[in-house]
Amino acid sequence: MIKVQLDRNNTYQVVVDEGGSSTTHMVTLEDGYYQKLTGGKESKEDLIQRSFEFLLQRESKESILRSFDLPIIGRYFPDYESKISLK
Repeated sequence: MIKVQLDRNNTYQVVVDEGGSSTTHMVTLEDGYYQKLTGGKESKEDLIQRSFEFLLQRESKESILRSFDLPIIGRYFPDYESKISLK
């Protein structure tokens, strides 16, 4: 289960609960990057949730950085933007 909640401004707390344990992550999502990927077609929370689903298909929750800006995913996984974009 992935729970995304606005913490402050453009920072979201993400809790990933699976396998009897959970991890907590702080993710920053700037408006420009959000618009680039979604064109406003979904909420920021939905984009972050889909991004974590993308990450969890590739690595364990424990391997995901505890604090990061959403665009950094593309540095580790070059296909991220093409797979996640709604545009």
